[in-house]
Amino acid sequence: MKKQITSATLAAVLSFSSVLIIPVQANTLDSLKEEKSQIQEEKSEIDSKIDETSEKLNDIQAQQKDVQAEITKIDGAVSEAESKIATKTKEIEDTKLEIEELKAEIVVLTERIEKRNELLKDRARSFQENGSMVSYIDVLMGAKSFSDFIDRVSAVATIVEADQDILAEHRTDKEELETKQAEVETQLASLEKMLADLEGLKAGLEAKKAEKDQLMASLEREEEHIHELKLSLEEEGRILANQAAATQKAIQMEQERQAELERQRQAAAANQSSGGGTVVAPPVSDGAFTRPSAGTFTSGFGQRWGKLHAGVDIAARGTVPVVAAAAGVVSDSYYSNSYGNVVFIVHSINGQTYTTVYAHLSSRAVGVGQVVTKGQYIGNMGNTGDSQGQHLHFELHRGGWNSAKSNAIDPRGIVPI
Repeated sequence: MKKQITSATLAAVLSFSSVLIIPVQANTLDSLKEEKSQIQEEKSEIDSKIDETSEKLNDIQAQQKDVQAEITKIDGAVSEAESKIATKTKEIEDTKLEIEELKAEIVVLTERIEKRNELLKDRARSFQENGSMVSYIDVLMGAKSFSDFIDRVSAVATIVEADQDILAEHRTDKEELETKQAEVETQLASLEKMLADLEGLKAGLEAKKAEKDQLMASLEREEEHIHELKLSLEEEGRILANQAAATQKAIQMEQERQAELERQRQAAAANQSSGGGTVVAPPVSDGAFTRPSAGTFTSGFGQRWGKLHAGVDIAARGTVPVVAAAAGVVSDSYYSNSYGNVVFIVHSINGQTYTTVYAHLSSRAVGVGQVVTKGQYIGNMGNTGDSQGQHLHFELHRGGWNSAKSNAIDPRGIVPI
């Protein structure tokens, strides 16, 4: 099918071109040169925007480097705080063990104190019942001999000394108990305060790290957005560069065409002066464009789903060839995420530059810079890129293509659809 269409188209073009003499359009070259100049200006603007996005990317990557350094530093501080927290937690556990041991000692001390309290209470009751020191005097005065008196004095001194020892031990135990309790409680309070401070420090560091992580995520999203913008600008720049090259080639073709027309005009004038026949050029007709593919018209030019649908859609099943709508130069032929397999062709028709776009192709048969004739096979209808079923998305631009599609026009009434 592909070979048949190509051969038939080529044969038709050869037979038609053998008799076709297109009238010279005085402003054709000027129009092409003006179009080339406009494309070069747009390309220059795109290059400037690419440089700006590159600078933004460098700035964002530098910011990311600084933030990553801060995150690394915070991670180190968090690790250090966690290490200190672990140490203090161990010290608190050890201190709590000491407190448990102290509690056991306190129990013993308390029992000893209580026993002494009972003993001292017994002593006090004895003093009250026996008249306190008077009882000791009675004991001394009751001596039957000097030797007995000495023994009684020694016994009374021993009892008094014993009472004093009990009181001294009692005071010592109570002081020891109070001292140990105070020391342990002070140590535990100090450790718990240090632990609370460290946990507060850790929480602050983790909050700061979360903030830095959020900033890093924001920078990464911005970097991704600028990367996509840069790729989009580079794609647009490449398309414009190829359009400029194609327009230059169209200028060369137009110059050659006008030179050939001038040669034919001179030859016709010579033939007329010598009595020969006159070559008559056919009038310019609606035949400047041809239908780009067979199929059913499914969607027109205009607003669709809240945005501009900058072309028309033609759908068909099976293997459907797509042909150039007019003669021209292929300015781009590549795969796009949105257009899928797409071909751009620049045309110069009656002094006006046009650009046609053929999107969502399953395959492409022409390359950048290739000269094509009207009706020449350029690929097959497909469903590639941002497409919802096999169809041809066809655009017509009066002038060059740009990302804003400000030159897009409705092809109906100009191109047979």
